[in-house]
Amino acid sequence: MTHAMLKGSNVPLDTAAVRAVLRWTPGPGVPDVDASALLLGSSGRVRSDEDFVFYNQPRHPSGLVRRLPKKRVAEGLTDTVEADLAGLDVSVDRVVIAASSDGGTFRSVSDLRILLYDAVAGPDREPLALFDVTAETGEETAVICGELYRRGDAWKFRAVGQGYPTGLVGLATDFGISVDEDAAQETAQDAVQDAREPLGGASGFPEAPAAAGSPATGSTAGGAHDPDLDLTVVHTPVPPRPAVPPMPDRAPAYGYPQQPVNDPAPAYGYPQPVTAPEQNPAPEFRMPPMGPQFVRS
Repeated sequence: MTHAMLKGSNVPLDTAAVRAVLRWTPGPGVPDVDASALLLGSSGRVRSDEDFVFYNQPRHPSGLVRRLPKKRVAEGLTDTVEADLAGLDVSVDRVVIAASSDGGTFRSVSDLRILLYDAVAGPDREPLALFDVTAETGEETAVICGELYRRGDAWKFRAVGQGYPTGLVGLATDFGISVDEDAAQETAQDAVQDAREPLGGASGFPEAPAAAGSPATGSTAGGAHDPDLDLTVVHTPVPPRPAVPPMPDRAPAYGYPQQPVNDPAPAYGYPQPVTAPEQNPAPEFRMPPMGPQFVRS
């Protein structure tokens, strides 16, 4: 039975290997979508740059996590990541499955969903789970679709749907990947000059300019055409983050925003600071006369 998942929900996995398939509907003005995976340790970050599986590094050195070629199916286009969960090193705590867009934001991507299959059972089985990924703001160029994570000796899958407006570079940097921003900027400038040709050919994928020293077509050693080799996805580097202003040298207000020293606004339930010493009692203060209820008989 297929579990239709909501954002934040999880489902246990009773399988040794899974195949995470991203599927979307192509069309005019729809950016291309690429699947990727990050292998994270217990710290929530990659152990090295080799733990990033994406279009320029489609296979982890262990061979246990790999990106498969894109396919055109009746429902649209697919890009797939396969993971052998049973063979992963115990230092791998999570495998994040992400999607990135090239040529636009996810506002323009229709019917994006992630389908999780049992890779051991075969391709004809129905998916174990599916999650419809929707843009939160419409400005995302990368999104974490879901994550595979350990719970004891077993694995689970969680539907995430967290977007990044900084693209795949920003997402990868947040998980500890080292990014050469100068090289990324140079690649982005080249992409502006070399516009892609329209979709065409038997595979329906755009023909990308051939890199220096590489073959001009996507032919494999056996002569078969691999459309995945025709793709060249370029993302802009992460913009510099604004500097965080220093906090004033005052004791913390236990979770509340700290107040400026001379700010007359109320401190949300805390006593306001006294700006000048006051004489108490005032010189003109007089006790009221005693009433008859205080006169001794």
